[in-house]
Amino acid sequence: MDETLDRIHRHVEEIIGRVGSHGMDHTERVVSLCRIIGEKEGADLRILLPAAVLHDIARPREKETGLPHESEGARMAADYLNAIGYDAALIPAIAAAIRSHRFSTGDEPEGLEAKILSDADKLDAMGATGIARTFLRAGEHGGGIDDAVFHFHDKLLKLADRMYTGTGRQIAAERHAVLVSFLGALEREREIRRD
Repeated sequence: MDETLDRIHRHVEEIIGRVGSHGMDHTERVVSLCRIIGEKEGADLRILLPAAVLHDIARPREKETGLPHESEGARMAADYLNAIGYDAALIPAIAAAIRSHRFSTGDEPEGLEAKILSDADKLDAMGATGIARTFLRAGEHGGGIDDAVFHFHDKLLKLADRMYTGTGRQIAAERHAVLVSFLGALEREREIRRD
């Protein structure tokens, strides 16, 4: 499976690129989190890991066309996996996991692998990594600190309560504490500026 996963990885990297708030570095962290959570929770890694590698494959297409990356990504992933001869019995579960991974859709993941992918993707938006990605994202959208702070309140501080697995909840508790601590320090420093 590692050889096939490497092939999928190369394919995705060609499409989404290496860097950015949703670049291949994000994908690799999600894959790592999926592996950790999946092994502890007893997931089928033949479903989970390809779904993790492919979960943001349609991000560039969403930017160009406005099509939601989760639904378009599920379609693209299924087409690609069929084209490379991946086990056809596993492809629907992979596509379903990709379709339901996004925080903002409200589409509830069904099945353990889908729940783990959703948890892992949210976990990468938390903790020190999440803080770094938030400011990177703000810059990508032409924003600054105020935009990043809004994103903390609009999304990041809500993520710990949206975990599906026990392992995800444990990791989220630690990362949520980092977010709260950082945001408190940032807001105190910004108050000094306003005085």
